[in-house]
Amino acid sequence: MSACLPREIPSNGGITTIIEPHSLGQQSREKKVEKTPLHSEDIRPEMREDILDPSYQDEEGPPPKLEYVWRNIILMALLHLGALYGITLAPSCKVYTWLLGIFYNIVAALGITAGAHRLWSHRTYKARLPLRLFLIVANTMAFQNDVYEWARDHRVHHKFTETHADPHDSRRGFFFSHVGWLLVRKHPAVKEKGRKLDMSDLKAEKLVMFQKRYYKPAVVLTSIVLPTLVPWYFWGETFQHSLYIATFLRYTIILNFTWLVNSAAHLYGYRPYDRNIGARENVLVSMASFGEGFHNYHHAFPYDYSASEYRWHINFTTFFIDCMAALGLAYDRKRPSRAAVLAKIKRTGDGSHKSG
Repeated sequence: MSACLPREIPSNGGITTIIEPHSLGQQSREKKVEKTPLHSEDIRPEMREDILDPSYQDEEGPPPKLEYVWRNIILMALLHLGALYGITLAPSCKVYTWLLGIFYNIVAALGITAGAHRLWSHRTYKARLPLRLFLIVANTMAFQNDVYEWARDHRVHHKFTETHADPHDSRRGFFFSHVGWLLVRKHPAVKEKGRKLDMSDLKAEKLVMFQKRYYKPAVVLTSIVLPTLVPWYFWGETFQHSLYIATFLRYTIILNFTWLVNSAAHLYGYRPYDRNIGARENVLVSMASFGEGFHNYHHAFPYDYSASEYRWHINFTTFFIDCMAALGLAYDRKRPSRAAVLAKIKRTGDGSHKSG
């Protein structure tokens, strides 16, 4: 008996509902083939590099000695000291400076969540040129590596999660998965697996490669120069307030909110979809990261454009993508069927899901 092939069923609003097939064996007319489960890459053939590889095992033996990157340690320490000083200046800061910082971080966060993460890392939806332009600029404003490098590290994180090949392996503790991984040399396994990933989709995207080529001057302009000079020039904010609040404090906040997805959302919370992985559901992280804290679901269904079972619930990024879809700028939004989600909950969940 031949295996049931997966199907994609277009639904209202341009959302593609993906039905996950049962694990069936395939048998040709000439010979039998060993039964193997059909994974999510079978129903999203254009994107395979973010699917968990359960066959990968860490090499035996002691881990390599940590190599500190002192430049990163010093710069990160200075940034956080500057942010702490910015907090002391906050009571005397002008309202417009606060509003600029909030607006700047909202836009920059979307460059990570809707851009680098859901569009370019996971290919969960498609975007037309005006939206891609907005997201690439917003991503540059976020100053968290260019899209190509961000997506490469994130795909490795999904494919080899909680192994030495995971860039921010949560088994090494909260501090390491939060920020420590940026302060030391990458584990050799991270480099090895990262080099082997198929990144041809991003290499073929001119906008992503343009950003990669000019990232350093662009990020200095959009993430440091503009937020510092705009308050000082346009509404007479002091240069000190502009630098320490609109730049240092604002940037430190968005960094730490983003890092919580790697740390807190891998250590604290329930695992209603897959109890076999460390990623967890963390509502507080979702509030801080515009919907990225439903992390156990996201690792179970990385091709879901909503990164959550509940769409708009504590998920500003999904709301934004749906608004862009209403304007015709986003399309082909992928979602698993309800049946596939329930089957996953029953098969590997920890029993904490309300349906159970």
